[in-house]
Amino acid sequence: MDRTVADPMIGRLLDGRYRVGPRIARGGMATVYEATDLRLDRLCALKVMHAGLGDDDDFAGRFVREARSAARLSHPHVVSVFDQGDDDGTLFLAMEYVPGHTLRDVIRSRAPLPPRQALALLDPVLSALGSAHQAGMIHRDVKPENVLLSDDDRIVKVADFGLARAVSAETQHTATGGVLIGTVSYLSPELVVDGRADARSDVYAAGVVLYEMLTGRKPHEGDSPIQVAYKHVHEDVPPPSQRASGIPPYVDALVARATARERDLRPPDARVMLHQVRRVRAALDHHVADDPELTADLTPTVPVQRPGPLDREYIDYVGDDDPDHVQTILSPAQAVGAVGTAGSMRAGAARPADETSVISAPASGGGGPGRRGARRPGRRPRRSRRGPLLLGLVLVLAVATGAGSWWFGSGRYTSTPGVIDLSARAAAAKARADGLSFHVAARSWSETVPAGSVVSTDPAPGEHIVRHGTLTAVVSRGPERHAVPHLAGLGLDAAQAALQKARLGYGDASYAWSTHVAKGSVLRSDPGAGTRLRRGTAVDVTVSKGPRPIKVPGFVGQDAKDAAGALHRLGLEVDTTHENSDTVPTGDVVSQTPHRGHLFRGDTVRLVVSKGPVLVEIPEVRRMSAAKATATLRAAGFEVRTTKVAYYIGLGLVVNQDPGSGTRVPRGSTVTIYVV
Repeated sequence: MDRTVADPMIGRLLDGRYRVGPRIARGGMATVYEATDLRLDRLCALKVMHAGLGDDDDFAGRFVREARSAARLSHPHVVSVFDQGDDDGTLFLAMEYVPGHTLRDVIRSRAPLPPRQALALLDPVLSALGSAHQAGMIHRDVKPENVLLSDDDRIVKVADFGLARAVSAETQHTATGGVLIGTVSYLSPELVVDGRADARSDVYAAGVVLYEMLTGRKPHEGDSPIQVAYKHVHEDVPPPSQRASGIPPYVDALVARATARERDLRPPDARVMLHQVRRVRAALDHHVADDPELTADLTPTVPVQRPGPLDREYIDYVGDDDPDHVQTILSPAQAVGAVGTAGSMRAGAARPADETSVISAPASGGGGPGRRGARRPGRRPRRSRRGPLLLGLVLVLAVATGAGSWWFGSGRYTSTPGVIDLSARAAAAKARADGLSFHVAARSWSETVPAGSVVSTDPAPGEHIVRHGTLTAVVSRGPERHAVPHLAGLGLDAAQAALQKARLGYGDASYAWSTHVAKGSVLRSDPGAGTRLRRGTAVDVTVSKGPRPIKVPGFVGQDAKDAAGALHRLGLEVDTTHENSDTVPTGDVVSQTPHRGHLFRGDTVRLVVSKGPVLVEIPEVRRMSAAKATATLRAAGFEVRTTKVAYYIGLGLVVNQDPGSGTRVPRGSTVTIYVV
């Protein structure tokens, strides 16, 4: 059964403007419909909050504020918010309509995805999130359902920016007793614990989405939302390579970096993660199977060495008869701490109070029976040669392990120099002076950093970087300014698309008559084409209403010359024809087409002008009898009047006629015959 049939919202007209159509999707707080904007005659997506949410004044106020904030976010990978309204308690958003499917559909049908394809889909998502983070906005609900794709996957847009979250008894709770807002499978640990979100929370969710694309499964699963939330706090996201083959170590490291439980170990915002994703994509594009340096750069913590054959506790005895006999329990990791006190490292050397894995027991004659270290009576004490050898072995192991830990810990790293706001040339020189290579990975707009100077670096200033490694920088392109595109002649939807492509906003539309631009097309923009504006600046447009209609006056029975002049002054063309008329005087208008209604400038009015009545030649009737003459004239269309001459003698012959024969007179005229 089609549930949309019973949906009372379908067919409703909201705010006198939006005609609600079929249902597209339904979520926990709203339902999305396809709708028609009757004012602009275009399709849009209408997100209608569930009934009852609008009754909460706090919710409604937050909804309005955040909808306005989202509407100001102009980015090619963000679903645009056109309008927000309240129709008698029904809160709704009018948004850009993106036909196609969601990332959830892609994961269901095609996951696990190859790393290159997964990162290609994640790239525009991070670009959209980065734009929001730069504007001070947090998405708070990054998940595959909120990533919309066109049918060919070429268009990727993120939806639901800045939307209010419903708070009710149905919501989950944090570990500290607050409410849990968001989708539990993508919640960062800090959101679960204390409900606080920042840009790094979006980064965590994006990392979970990447894991899901790579493996086809969520990293944390459980029988209840609380179990899943618990795992976010207490369990790391496993490497994707454990569940899918063909994933390089540096892709595992990228996922680990984005989903680190300690948020300070994650990228500070989506822009930084986007840069890391593009480094990984470059390695994948070059078919790099393993890049230890890239893996080390992306790993959120110092790599922990796997247990080897020497990573166990060692127990040894110096000798049964040695008066200095001790029992030593030492692991290589603990021996590292002994390097600094190697000069005093001997049996029984003092250890810090918190290092309990080094245990010393001085030998004494008072040892209990069976004590291995007790001197046997009657035997000469002998010194073991194993003691110095084992002590030397421990020292060698301690030095080697300490050096290795130092190298894999802090030894192979140095601090990133501060080059922000320096020119690229000066930054490169400073990096070389510190033994680093310098690479400009991208150029970005900046309102504060001059063109050609460094906006940001990866790693950031003061962070660890591999010695002799590469410092990657983003260099300023200067203030972001975009030229207003040529909009004249475009339809309104096309004009909005052109403005969006130019990274400018759409302002207000006014309407004006035009004889040279089709109705519905743009006449001009304000500011005009070519004007360079800051990103997101609104551009107003004037839209043609088409030609102004002209009311056609009636001129039937009026002088044709006067009628033609008046029509020409109205901007209309005149087509004149002539015909005889027995009723309309010569030169006057017999008929007019059209004779009423409205026309547009340049249209034609057809006038029929009278030539007067039809002229007929009078036949010769003299010398005919009066009866015959009368019949002849009447047959020719004339009226006949008979008059007897003064000398009438009764012959009945016509001796004269008036008008005379051969004269052309209007049909129906009267001819007088004179009879003798």
